[in-house]
Amino acid sequence: MSEPKTKTDAEYKAELSPIQYEVTRKHGTERAFTGEYYDHHEDGVYECVCCGAPLWDAKQKFESGTGWPSFWQPAVAENVASETDSKFGMRRTEVHCAQCGAHQGHVFEDGPAPTGLRYCINSASMRFRKR
Repeated sequence: MSEPKTKTDAEYKAELSPIQYEVTRKHGTERAFTGEYYDHHEDGVYECVCCGAPLWDAKQKFESGTGWPSFWQPAVAENVASETDSKFGMRRTEVHCAQCGAHQGHVFEDGPAPTGLRYCINSASMRFRKR
């Protein structure tokens, strides 16, 4: 894996919308059913909004009913990293872009085959590129 891409906080604030900044840099979460991609069905790749790394593929997207885009695996495994999140009295696994550290969402063990995983991702953390 290459060295993480980093920018200053001021650069991120200037380049991102307020919700993109809150989600990716401050580990926020958009409200369910409000994100641009939760009900999105075009074929392509979802890239990190902060650095452009390919993270999620429409071929691995599924309808979870949660109100957030859900994927059963990353598009490029090396581009997604995880760590334990114990905020709010819960123990969850947070996922973020391995290239720049941008918070993406969380992964849960209640997804479909073949992985059994549900990567619950904020629309604000990504941008879509048609295939």
